[in-house]
Amino acid sequence: MRIWLQHGGVTCTSASPNLPPAHRFSVAPMMDYTDRHFRVLMRQVSRHALLYTEMVVAQALHHGRADALLGFDLDEKPIALQLGGDDPQLLAEAAELAQRWGYDEVNLNVGCPSPKVKQGRFGACLMAQPHRVAACVAAMGEACRLPITVKHRIGIDDQDSYSELLHFVDVVAAAGCQRFAVHARKAWLEGLDPKQNRTVPPLRYELVHALKQERPQLTVELNGGIETLEHCREQLSRVDGVMVGRAAYAHPLQWNQVDQQLFGDHSRNAVKASEVLRGVIPHAERWCSSGGRLWPIARHLVHLVEGVSGARYWRRQLSREASERSARPDVLERAARQLEERGL
Repeated sequence: MRIWLQHGGVTCTSASPNLPPAHRFSVAPMMDYTDRHFRVLMRQVSRHALLYTEMVVAQALHHGRADALLGFDLDEKPIALQLGGDDPQLLAEAAELAQRWGYDEVNLNVGCPSPKVKQGRFGACLMAQPHRVAACVAAMGEACRLPITVKHRIGIDDQDSYSELLHFVDVVAAAGCQRFAVHARKAWLEGLDPKQNRTVPPLRYELVHALKQERPQLTVELNGGIETLEHCREQLSRVDGVMVGRAAYAHPLQWNQVDQQLFGDHSRNAVKASEVLRGVIPHAERWCSSGGRLWPIARHLVHLVEGVSGARYWRRQLSREASERSARPDVLERAARQLEERGL
């Protein structure tokens, strides 16, 4: 992947000034989905939501090109870099890089249940090693001034009691982590694939609520099964923040009132699909002018229009034209005009 915007080497001494102290709404990190193009799309939908990168493996960052793994558009901020790994030294190195590249926070993945991640001895399997996670958090905190946060499950396999969850959080909090994004399902590391682990284990919101109640000094965000703004508002009466994943990707325009309803920002009306698309076009022009193809951007945009007459035709036409190797941003210009003509 070619990167058209690089700002490595610029030291940032603090987080973005518009970063709220508690992230009332964030879009969960998702492999193969929350790339820089989708983040640009979601930034058109919400000015305030915290956006996450896909998980970047610390070891890959140590051996690979930082520009390819860390590059992002400044318009994406506030943005968090999610890291995967279990080596405190490598994670500290990655956290220091995150600060130099201008990220607003660093998040450690302790929730991914995929066999590949488990083989690398990180992700959800680290819930069985809270002191290892604490050592990683401490090393990352010493390496940079950014907030170090952890995203994790409520448990794994048969280690799923509330007391075990509380022990994990307490050990990691003592190492310096003050914000926890908790996926309210446990992970079965044997017998379920990653897709099944997102749906089969039951949601247990009551454990996350209890965690917040018993550890009020910590910032606790709830992840898992949240699909509507109404559901977000309900949960925000019990926790500090909500994190939405697949529902944000599959239905991005459904969240076009997040800023007004969850952040109290009434400075603009709910954005339309055509406005989101037009907001992405400058990014597409820069990307394509540097040699990038249009399809990696357009593949996210097809989810913008749904539930209206002609939506399927519009999506099919955009997919066909944008997937051509020679496709340029004028494809998006035509698609935007079509939406504007229908008031969408």
